[in-house]
Amino acid sequence: MHTTQDTAARLLEVRADATAGSRIVHVEAQLCDLPVETERTDALQTFVKQETILVRLRTADGTEGIGYSYTIGTGGGAVLSLLRETLLPALIGLEAERPEAVWLALFGITRATTVGPITALALAAVDTAVWDAKTRRSGLPLWVAAGGASPSVPVYDTEGGWMHFGTDELVAHAVDAKERGMGGVKIKVGMPRGHQDLERLRAVRDAVGPGMDIMVDANQSFSVAEAIRRARLFEEVDVFWFEEPLPAEDIEGHRQLARSTSVPIAVGESMYSLGHFREHLQRGGASIVQADVARVGGITPWLKIAHLAESFNAPVAPHFLMELHVSLVCAIPNALYLEHIPQLRAVTRGELRIENGRAWAPNEAGLGISWNDDALGRLVVA
Repeated sequence: MHTTQDTAARLLEVRADATAGSRIVHVEAQLCDLPVETERTDALQTFVKQETILVRLRTADGTEGIGYSYTIGTGGGAVLSLLRETLLPALIGLEAERPEAVWLALFGITRATTVGPITALALAAVDTAVWDAKTRRSGLPLWVAAGGASPSVPVYDTEGGWMHFGTDELVAHAVDAKERGMGGVKIKVGMPRGHQDLERLRAVRDAVGPGMDIMVDANQSFSVAEAIRRARLFEEVDVFWFEEPLPAEDIEGHRQLARSTSVPIAVGESMYSLGHFREHLQRGGASIVQADVARVGGITPWLKIAHLAESFNAPVAPHFLMELHVSLVCAIPNALYLEHIPQLRAVTRGELRIENGRAWAPNEAGLGISWNDDALGRLVVA
């Protein structure tokens, strides 16, 4: 006769056998320089290359996981050094089936360098690899394993809105995006005079009509007073959101701006921890959350930020990395938009599926990114 205790013991044994197979037995990292697909400029800088940090791991049962993070041109070597010297050796023996445990273990040995971008980018490269292995072992696509709210999400375009484009080019790109079914376009702002930004935005609004969203992005280039002044100008063309108007750490400035305008304030791409998002939301300085999975430390904290935003009734529209973010925004109930900036087509064997203005999450097990190892190999710099 078997007791309840016997059954529980057998279940624990089965569980132990299953997780034993997920123990990480091998891990490595590399740095690749990916050229940008098109020239990208904003109010402060030019995006000249994507330093891509890849982590590859293998579990005891032979499952492989590949994760990545990035910089827009500098700092990749520092991330790679932190991975090789500190984080990767600590991964051996941990279980890919338990991403929370892995993330906490690595965060615990980097407390002297958190919160900050180098550590967050390193943690993200590992965490995405862990999630890739975990979901491959389970046979589930990431968007289902992480929540499965919806198989697709609306898309807006950024590639046609860079600062170096003239007004005619902005208009042509916006009209093309509308014809392709996209719900919105993002225009970079931060010209020397506010009326210059407004003239460009008016031209786009006149061309696409009232039924298309126009987002603006200042890339942290304004003072509080100037952001308030320009927001009032932008209200004339019914701007959908005002992104990164101020330095990310200026929480009080964002609160003042949000109270002064009807334009929703979008922040998050330059924030690196769950606590930073909590502060902005609690103080009323953010209407739209733009968490970047690489910059917040991976999928594990990204999901927490998304659910935190949900508790404040705030939508999520992540920054960049559309090939990975598509699965995450499809996992959550408060997704607003996915940003269209293609960047991995040169190093993958497929690309994001976009139909009728919506991006569809991959249904393959894992992250759904099919890397081209030969193409990556030609771009390895470390």
